[in-house]
Amino acid sequence: MRVFACPGCHQLVFFANTACLRCGTRFGFDPDSLTMVALGPDTVSCANVEVAGCNWLAAAPGTRCASCVLTRTRPADDDLDAMAHFRTAEAAKRRLVFQLRTLGITLGPRDETTGTGVAFDLLSSAQVPVTTGHAGGVITLDLAESDDVHRERVRAKLSEPYRTVLGHLRHEIGHYLFTVLVTGDGDRAEVRRHFGDETMDYQTALERHYRDGPPADWGERHVTEYATMHPAEDWAETVAHYLHLRGVLQTAAAYRLRVEGPDLPGTTAGGLSSDPAGADPTRATSLLDAWLPLSYALNAVNRSMGADDLYPFVLSPAVMAKLGIVHELVLRAGDGGGGVT
Repeated sequence: MRVFACPGCHQLVFFANTACLRCGTRFGFDPDSLTMVALGPDTVSCANVEVAGCNWLAAAPGTRCASCVLTRTRPADDDLDAMAHFRTAEAAKRRLVFQLRTLGITLGPRDETTGTGVAFDLLSSAQVPVTTGHAGGVITLDLAESDDVHRERVRAKLSEPYRTVLGHLRHEIGHYLFTVLVTGDGDRAEVRRHFGDETMDYQTALERHYRDGPPADWGERHVTEYATMHPAEDWAETVAHYLHLRGVLQTAAAYRLRVEGPDLPGTTAGGLSSDPAGADPTRATSLLDAWLPLSYALNAVNRSMGADDLYPFVLSPAVMAKLGIVHELVLRAGDGGGGVT
């Protein structure tokens, strides 16, 4: 996440803010300039400003912003519990849409006639079962995932080290991005060489995964156990982790957060140093060189607070190669973000 400033007095403000506590200026996020803009006669707030707590600007009165317009289905207004979870999910979706825009990738709303674009169905499973997933550009999220207690219960049941609403959205958009990023026979051959054949029978793979579990050596080739289930899931998990590390590196760079140690016996001086602001956004190796020491330090800070690791994963050489493939495809599709800041 980038650093934002109040358009009135240039005080530090945050992505979800709507007003400056110092000067009182009210503002909204402009998805075109990716900046905070003071509200006035020439600005229009998203129609979901109340229902979704949205602070983005829209093109015309009564219309939804570039993030909210992607939502195709949501709970009824009188379903108060579901609507509270809906606000949480929309806040996570705004972060996803923002991040993709900084990488040069703009999500367009679903066009059912052409079968293009993205639609989010944000549904409550309180009354009927809802399965979080992706199908042909339609991303479904069980809003129960917005409830901390439910999400932690499922995380523990599935022995997952990490489970968040933003993580779900990054994973599901990863499925959609396969169709956006992998556009030619050469791309497909390279992706299949590292991830496997995405056309293999999904149901058979699913049954095998939940019957037998992951292979004992899964960490040598996959970023998570779930990534072993099917090549399509390996791709989506890898894209999600690419977005995780790009997001954290962007935040660290914006705050000039650097790691300069520790220096350990037998290691070269600065071998565990990281300067995210100086990373070359065109090179995956440069981003990973900045990411690894930073993640070690952030994990250590979390442990000092008695919390779980911020990034509880190990990136093997095979996984880093997969991240490099995703990075090259993202660079080609967009502009790579113009830098981690």
